[in-house]
Amino acid sequence: MGLTKPNQQLCRDLKEAAYLLVWAGVDLFAVSERMLAAGDEQGALEMQRIAISLQESEARLAGYADEVKAGRFVREKAE
Repeated sequence: MGLTKPNQQLCRDLKEAAYLLVWAGVDLFAVSERMLAAGDEQGALEMQRIAISLQESEARLAGYADEVKAGRFVREKAE
């Protein structure tokens, strides 16, 4: 059985949010490298911690999208 429209949209939204988190993390790592090169080791480490946190959140969102796709999570249309 296919996904309902609301579940399709939820799955797409979760995947899109996960994708954005991945690239935000990549950007933060690039900034942290520049900070490290400029001598701001503490700031660079903080940026890297944030980037890792974004990667962990991305993994959770991707997992939620997989649950929606597998039918383990159902979203109903708002009334």
